[in-house]
Amino acid sequence: MKDRRVAHGGRIRTPPNRPLRLYRDLADWYPLLTPVGDYAEEAAFYRRLFEAHCKRPPRTLLDLGSGGGHNAAHLKTTLACTLVDIAPDMLSLSHRLNPECEHVQGDMRSIRLGRVFDCVLIHDAISYMASREDLGKAIATAFTHTAPGGVAMFQPDFVSENFQPGTESGGSDGGGRGLRYLEWRWMPDSMAERYVTDMAYLLRDVNGGVEVAHDRHIMGLFPRATWLKLIAETGFEPLAVPFEHSSCCNTGHEVFLGLRPVVKGGT
Repeated sequence: MKDRRVAHGGRIRTPPNRPLRLYRDLADWYPLLTPVGDYAEEAAFYRRLFEAHCKRPPRTLLDLGSGGGHNAAHLKTTLACTLVDIAPDMLSLSHRLNPECEHVQGDMRSIRLGRVFDCVLIHDAISYMASREDLGKAIATAFTHTAPGGVAMFQPDFVSENFQPGTESGGSDGGGRGLRYLEWRWMPDSMAERYVTDMAYLLRDVNGGVEVAHDRHIMGLFPRATWLKLIAETGFEPLAVPFEHSSCCNTGHEVFLGLRPVVKGGT
């Protein structure tokens, strides 16, 4: 099942509006790619950040680009979570895991729910904002939905200063099935402020049959200063905080916070 998106003459050609298979027909395999238990440490870090920087009791959370709902599975113990994702198949997966949470299909660049939350989270889905314009729109969505005194958090996989081409592998087994993946990150010469993540998946079904699939992810890659500037331009007070996780020791990875000022004379 070879993916037809290929590089020609140093230029990446990707058919427009083609959904990634991982978030479409392969969505049911997602829990084997990144099991929900693997999110406990980072979810605890997010909770600490929200509690430390919120100027109001953190009780509600908007998760934009929520994917399979693996962060919400841990955060929902103390926060009432509303989950937004553009992919219906991922929302269905999350709804099975988090039936008590509200789920809404929408694009983080444009969705408007008409209400605010104490905390807004855009996890690594923010990396799909592959232009400054799209990144600015996603940050504006977060600002619109953050209550005065609330906090928005953004976690790109990389900024320009810490990006390294390379490969990673992993996967897990469960329910009689197994998945293994190879991730290959690289930067075409033709791309400005973007990089490519090619993902190859080996999918073993309950009968032992194995299928190979491929996805190409085009990701945004911006300088740290650009992140802080765009966050500030929406009206947030920007802040960069080291990402505290056992898998990222001494790598220079950070998360970005947007602190929404308290309305004068309000709460």
